Order: sequence, then structure tokens, then C-alpha cells
Amino acid sequence: MRLTFLGSGDAFGTGGRFNTCFHVATASTRFLIDCGASSLVAMRRFGVDPKEIDAIFITHLHGDHFGGLPFVILDAQFVCRRTAPLVVVGPPGLRQRLHDAMEVLYPGSAKIQRGFSIETIEITPGRAHQVGTVSVTPFIAAHESGAPSFALRLACDGKVVVYSGDTGWIDTLKDASADADLLIVECSSFDKAIPGHIDYGTLRAHRHELGAKRVIITHMGPEMLAQAEAGRVEMETAHDGKQVEI
Repeated sequence: MRLTFLGSGDAFGTGGRFNTCFHVATASTRFLIDCGASSLVAMRRFGVDPKEIDAIFITHLHGDHFGGLPFVILDAQFVCRRTAPLVVVGPPGLRQRLHDAMEVLYPGSAKIQRGFSIETIEITPGRAHQVGTVSVTPFIAAHESGAPSFALRLACDGKVVVYSGDTGWIDTLKDASADADLLIVECSSFDKAIPGHIDYGTLRAHRHELGAKRVIITHMGPEMLAQAEAGRVEMETAHDGKQVEI
């Protein structure tokens, strides 16, 4: 399994980084974890063919995590000429929010006949859901987004990757990360508490409770990114284009 950070930034493009989007390639499939508003641009930048993506897994319904979906769908229709089905997986409310986003950005686009099908799957916490060769288990996150927000545990081809999504510290992260090969965790601030997000001090204090073999920080705000670039962050951090073999 190879994971590429197509976007490792926060909602505001701190440091010139793209919104959250991770590309995962395995022997059996290609999928995205989150698809923020800038994700199609990031795919072009890093040489990822959108037509080869089988599924997109969404943690929550904020624009920097799902707002790229209308652009990916329209690109599939008019540029890539996609014919294979596309599966979009996320929390309850995803289907309506995606429809609304497409209609706001490109009126009429949600109703156009396409040359491929879109299967929207709304998942609920507490159990694993099988999507192709990927098993995805959602865990409740501490983040307000107008719909449930999730941390996602994804298992495929014998490997497990977990993404916290946006969240304040919550004990479900311990269950989500248990024995995972990789945990990607948001860390928006260095020492300032921000509702619905994790700061570095809190993350460091709880690191021993997270059972993942490897932890990488992403979604850094200005202060956190400055501290990381100054070498004051002991944990591994992400950057756009970073690749990880799992």
C-alpha cells in the first residue's frame, strides 16, 4: 500500500498547501481519503489520474474535506470521459449535501445524464462496511459539521490506515488506531485550544494511547506549521506530495 498526501493543509491553505486529500494505491484498488476543494488541482500537480480512482471516502462534510467532489465528478464527465462506476462513501447527509453543492456551484449539474454511475454510500459508526476490497469502519469524531463527523479506519490488502478527520481529542481515536499500520491525525494548533481540533500538546500527551505503528501529523494551522518548520515538533509531519509505503 502506498499513500500520497495530495493535500495536507487546513481549510485556509496555510503554507500554500492543498486541502485535505490522500491517495491510496494497493494491488487491488485506488481510492481517496477526503477530497477537499483543491483536490482536483492537487491530482493534476502530482500525476494522479482521477479516472483510475475507484472510491472516495469522506470523513465529514466541510468544504476543505468534501468540496472537491463536484469538480472530480464534472471532470469525469467532460474531461476524463469516465465509464467505470465511482463510489463515494461518507456520513449520513452526504447524498443531499453533494447534490446541493453541485447545484450551487454548477446549476443543473446534479441532474445531467452521465456516462458513468455514482454510488453514494452513507455509513454509520459501530461496524465495518465493505466497499470493493476496502473495509471501512467509521468512529465518531468531536467536530461540528452539520452532519456526523468521523475518523475512518480503512483496511485493504492486509494493511490498515486510519485518518482522524477533523476532531478534538476523543477516546474513540484509541479504538480507531489500535494496531493500525498508519494513523494520520490532524493537529491544527501548537498550544492553543481550538474547539473541534487537536493541539500538539494534547496530541503529544495522548500519543502513548494511540496503538498505531506510525503516526503522521497533518492539517496544520499557521502556528503549528511554523513550529514544525522550526524543528520544534518531535512527531512526523506531512507535506503535499509526501509518499508513505505501508
